[in-house]
Amino acid sequence: MNHAQLTALGRALRLLGEHGEALTAETPDAKLHEVRADLRRAVDLLDESVSGGAPTTRCPEHPTGPVDEGAPDLCLLCETRRRAARRSQLHGTRPREGGAEPVPSRYGVRSERPQAQQRWLPEMWNGREWQLCGTPRRDRREAELYIAAQRRGSRAAMAYRLVHEFTDYEVLRVWGTPVQVDIEPMGNL
Repeated sequence: MNHAQLTALGRALRLLGEHGEALTAETPDAKLHEVRADLRRAVDLLDESVSGGAPTTRCPEHPTGPVDEGAPDLCLLCETRRRAARRSQLHGTRPREGGAEPVPSRYGVRSERPQAQQRWLPEMWNGREWQLCGTPRRDRREAELYIAAQRRGSRAAMAYRLVHEFTDYEVLRVWGTPVQVDIEPMGNL
């Protein structure tokens, strides 16, 4: 909410407060219609100044977070944290000073890293050089089926090859004959 919106909304609410103090049992209908118009104006100003959605939880840290109906503040994130703390107290483990327990990385440490994974690279001859023509595959049969489908296509290349990648490259199979094509017409005369 910017300053102008804050000022206008404050003014509208103060006016409504004055209307509320002046209300009696004998207040004429014309005055009630005026109160109603001022009330609508205040609601419209409030609608303009609200930028985000309504909070889904009562949590000040995660007002629009996921909801847990069983939590006192309806916040699933905070309730999960509280449950973890209760579990650690029950099992006798206490969190370290620096925060949570260290979690092993899903990538592992350097000594645990596996060798490079093998992949099969489908390549096509573009007239000058071999270029990758599809996504590298993890399965050789799938890569060969992909090349077979490319060869049957309407815009098939002159030649295709399948390259095995495993820390080094090895050409496994070649379909067609790659011929050097001069890109200049008439042999560059």
